[in-house]
Amino acid sequence: QVQLVESGGGLVQAGGSLRLSCVVSGRTFSRYPMGWFRQTPGKEREFVAAISWSGGTTYYADSVKGRFTISRDNAKNTVHLQMNSLKPEDTAVYYCAAGRNPSLTIATTEFEYNYWGQGTQVTVSS
Repeated sequence: QVQLVESGGGLVQAGGSLRLSCVVSGRTFSRYPMGWFRQTPGKEREFVAAISWSGGTTYYADSVKGRFTISRDNAKNTVHLQMNSLKPEDTAVYYCAAGRNPSLTIATTEFEYNYWGQGTQVTVSS
């Protein structure tokens, strides 16, 4: 059984930083791309960042480029999202996701992921 468990969310002031972590169990973590998505009430879940199986390729949504950094530690089955210079519009539930296809270098759409974490709330106050 594949499980993804996120941690690190919370309340932070605008301009502050948070680091999200996601630990994966139940599959060969290092073979698959990983990603982060976020969702606010009444809106569709949106792509935030993705990383290839090796960590050598990353991709970001324009809204977070230059502020967020995705990384992974394959020895610890963990993917991180470092979020700096946070803005109130970053407030959302953040989801970690594991890629469906090991042949893909990067996955940026929900369809390309088949396992999801439970989500962690990030709230940025102004």
